[in-house]
Amino acid sequence: MPRFSRAERQVHRATAALMLVCLATAACLYLPPLAEIVGRRALVVAVHEWSGVLLPVPLLLGLGSRALRADLGRLNRFAPYDKEWLRAARRRDARPGARPAGKFNAGQKLYAAWIAGAVLVMLGTGLLMWFSGVGPVVWRTSATFVHDWLALAVGVVVVGHVAKAYGDPGARRGMRTGSVERAWAEREHPRWKPE
Repeated sequence: MPRFSRAERQVHRATAALMLVCLATAACLYLPPLAEIVGRRALVVAVHEWSGVLLPVPLLLGLGSRALRADLGRLNRFAPYDKEWLRAARRRDARPGARPAGKFNAGQKLYAAWIAGAVLVMLGTGLLMWFSGVGPVVWRTSATFVHDWLALAVGVVVVGHVAKAYGDPGARRGMRTGSVERAWAEREHPRWKPE
C-alpha cells in the first residue's frame, strides 16, 4: 500500500543528509581528536554554517506537495488514541492492539514536533553566533550555550530515531520505496486509512 509520495521521501532524504552534515561537522568542531584528523577548521565551519542555514529548505520546497502538506497536518494533530499509545509505550506494552496509531504514531508525532522546534532554535542561535556583531555580547554567549547543549540533545534524539528505524524494516521500506505491506500497516498503524 502507498505510504509516502516521492516528494515526501526526497524531503526526508535531503533533510537527513543536511542534518547528518550538521552533526558531523559539529563533532569535528567540538571534539579535539576529530578536529585533529579533519583539520581545515575554516572549511568545516563554513560547511556547518551553510548546511544549518539550508536545513529548512527541503521542507519549504516540499510544501508544494499536497501529500506532504496532508502528512504535516496528520503529524500536527493528536488523536485520543495517541494517549493510549503513549501509555502503552511507557509501560513497554507490545501486545497487538496495545498501541493504536493512525498513519503516524504518537512517538513519531512527538519526534516531528520536537525536531521542528529544535531546528528553528538551532537556526536562530546559529545565526546569532554567525553574525556576532548584532546585539550585545550576552546574546552571543547565550546563543552559544543554547546552541551547544541543544546540538547534543539533537544528536542523541537523531541517533534514537535512526535506531528505531533500523529496528523496523517495514518503516524503512516505506521511506525507501514509498509503499508498505498491508500486514505491517494493519499491525503498526491499525487506525490508518489510506486515501
